Amino acid sequence: MDLKHIRNFSIIAHIDHGKSTLADRMLEITHTVPERKMRDQVLDSMELERERGITIKMQPVRMVYHPGGPERSEEQEYILNLIDTPGHVDFSYEVSRALKAVEGSILLIDSTQGVQAQTLTTLAMARDGGIKIIPVLSKIDSPLARISEVKEEVVKLLHCSREEILQVSGRTGEGVDNLLQEIIKRVSEPKETYPFRNSGGEVSKNENRSDNILRALVFDFKYSNHKGVIVFVRLLDGRVKRGDNLIFAVSGEKFNALEVGTFSPEETPQDYLSSGDIGYIVTGIKKPGIASVGDTITMLKNPLPALSGYMQPMPVVWASVFPEDADDFAELKLALGKLRLSDSSFSYEEESSGSLGRGFRCGFLGMLHLEIITERLRREFNLNLVVTTPSITYEVVNKQGKKEKIYSPFFFPDDGNIETIFESWVNLKIITPVEYVGSIMQILFDHEAEVGDTENFGDSRSTISVKMPLRELMRNFFDELKSVSSGYGSISYEISGEREADVTRLDILVAGEVVPAFSRVVSKKRVEEEAQKAVEKLEALLPRQMFTLKIQGRALGRIISSATLSGMKKDVTQHMYGGDITRKMKLREKQKKGKKKMKERGRVNISQDVFLKMMRSGE
Repeated sequence: MDLKHIRNFSIIAHIDHGKSTLADRMLEITHTVPERKMRDQVLDSMELERERGITIKMQPVRMVYHPGGPERSEEQEYILNLIDTPGHVDFSYEVSRALKAVEGSILLIDSTQGVQAQTLTTLAMARDGGIKIIPVLSKIDSPLARISEVKEEVVKLLHCSREEILQVSGRTGEGVDNLLQEIIKRVSEPKETYPFRNSGGEVSKNENRSDNILRALVFDFKYSNHKGVIVFVRLLDGRVKRGDNLIFAVSGEKFNALEVGTFSPEETPQDYLSSGDIGYIVTGIKKPGIASVGDTITMLKNPLPALSGYMQPMPVVWASVFPEDADDFAELKLALGKLRLSDSSFSYEEESSGSLGRGFRCGFLGMLHLEIITERLRREFNLNLVVTTPSITYEVVNKQGKKEKIYSPFFFPDDGNIETIFESWVNLKIITPVEYVGSIMQILFDHEAEVGDTENFGDSRSTISVKMPLRELMRNFFDELKSVSSGYGSISYEISGEREADVTRLDILVAGEVVPAFSRVVSKKRVEEEAQKAVEKLEALLPRQMFTLKIQGRALGRIISSATLSGMKKDVTQHMYGGDITRKMKLREKQKKGKKKMKERGRVNISQDVFLKMMRSGE
């Protein structure tokens, strides 16, 4: 199709602002999905996404749209390639990749909530990429909608006119057809970058246009047991069809295109893909580590220079993952490899623990990302896992002056061998209604934050600039902010650098043995409070054993909290009726000796459910 009739765009927004619902209405209007197959959140294909009501993975879809109705001629037909993106701050990397593949973006803002912190983050990404922004207010049918007020916020944010701001309802479909027409008007058509020109603007002599050129940017990929790696691409130049001999420009891996196609939203084979298209290529490659996000696919016989790719995602939270059954280690390794083919933003490497055996140290973009990945491992690969308490990376300088990066709390050195510790800090942006500022200031103080400027944002909201240790941000700060702001506070953050830290390792002992999964690094100011909370929580979660056991918190070289979980008891004399009391005393003494042996030799088997609940600080 002529490039003039193609539009590539994404939807970006804060979480729960109605992206998936708006996408549903677009699919209905363009008849992309048959009515019998329509359902809520049709682009959210994972069961986990539908359960939680959030988008985790970006999802492209190709829509054919006729402005004014389907009876119009082909000259009035447009191809609209939409990429639906996640809204949670943990998945900002997904958004950045989607923006590389499009020329325009809908900035969706909930008219009942107004501009949120993540709105500012995604807007900054779009502006940096030179993306055309279309401001749209959602949920205009809600009785809580504040259309006029939110429009004023958007005007101040984008420096646009009120007339440029569109209004839609994803629930009723109001304004969606007009939005599609505005996308055609406002978003520019894709442009080919070939042939290449030198600094003087002249076409290079050895780079003449031909039919056998191709440059396709890989923005995502997934793995299929039957087809191998399937790459999601945006074609910048040329065309590709089934059977073409191709090569990854960066990795150098050669392959044949086994199938090419588009998303509707399921994979639909096509004869070919050409410049401006968003689609997929089946590579047949089954080796791990070959395909990577940001690589360029080009023709083997006429290779072209690689396109600029993406920044590598930087993990901010680390946790160790072990199989509950040691025999499942190979399955866990295979599962992590396959999962990374559908989510390249988490990393993993093998490690071993004396008590937990062999496992993997994994890096994640945030706490929600960690929870999603571990839950997918359990559901999609039927694995029972032990997940250690999440931690951030610390740089430790020992007494000998040697620097070491510490990813796992269990390997954190003893206090006596530490000279200096450095930890990451973050810059936060919090947007909240004015009436909650006082309560938020209190939790910021509790989390060792440094509060910067506070500005009024719109008529009744404030923006608070904050600096905070990353360790404290991950210590349940999101949930506390939502609680004190009645759900109206929102947050975005970025890593700002490192500072010296005053922290120590806290170990939890069960029946005298350290449980590595429960070890954590905490502030020395809060170590007693954290130890007491962890011990009390574990005491409530652990089922009673056949013997009495102690649960202890140890830090700074001493036990600082303790609890005793009484053992189950059985009346060993219940079968006896009458008789000499000494017979009952002998049985009870025998039971007592047995309990003592069990206490000395017994081991506590902690279930995966207990590990999971200890990991979730809100439970």
